[in-house]
Amino acid sequence: MKYLIFPVTIMTAIFFSLSACDGDFQTTTTDLSSKEDSLSYSFGYLQGSSLMNEGIDEVDVRKYVAGLNTALEEGESQIDQMAMQTLIQTHLQDMQMQQMERQAAEADDNIRQGQAFLEENLQSSDVHETESGLQYRVIEEGDSDLRPTASDEVEVHYRGTLINDEVFDSSYDRGEPVTFPLNRVIPGWTEGLQLMTVGSKYQFFIPAELGYGNSPPSGSNIPPGAVLIFEVELLDIK
Repeated sequence: MKYLIFPVTIMTAIFFSLSACDGDFQTTTTDLSSKEDSLSYSFGYLQGSSLMNEGIDEVDVRKYVAGLNTALEEGESQIDQMAMQTLIQTHLQDMQMQQMERQAAEADDNIRQGQAFLEENLQSSDVHETESGLQYRVIEEGDSDLRPTASDEVEVHYRGTLINDEVFDSSYDRGEPVTFPLNRVIPGWTEGLQLMTVGSKYQFFIPAELGYGNSPPSGSNIPPGAVLIFEVELLDIK
């Protein structure tokens, strides 16, 4: 009988938080004097870390070890393998649905806060708003008459913050500007950069619908529904 191959996302979700268990499975300092010891520990630790990153912490360690031992001893499983795969897939789908619901609720709250921020921000005499809802402030106007079009590639320095002043990205911090096609970025950037001439520095206040909406980049600290504030310096049009 051929074994079913689980997708990587399922395989990373088959471990547990050792610290959540008691008895013989409590997290302790263990003997890693042999290569086999270190390899076994590494498998456990990395799988445990993957689980925690997936947000799964309710797996019973003893049941896990029972299943592991049965497989290693080539024993007969108490659950049909097709049923195992369905069970795990269903669990991951349920988790994803719960995460989407939490994200939607968080986005609604952030959108309300963002709208209040933008309304207050527009009261400043030096803040302007376009028809799309993009707000911008001219920090410094360049001497050039050259403006990019949506099909151009531009070189910029920038710093991105949230409305609480938390920095989420910065080419200044990395020490080098970035170059990209203007039609491959968020709508707020595509529109805003076309307002600028080479050598200019603007500040953009980008509502969620012109930014990442409710789906920010994975791994970033940008919350769903967030207003994004960018200080952008247009260095060149390639």
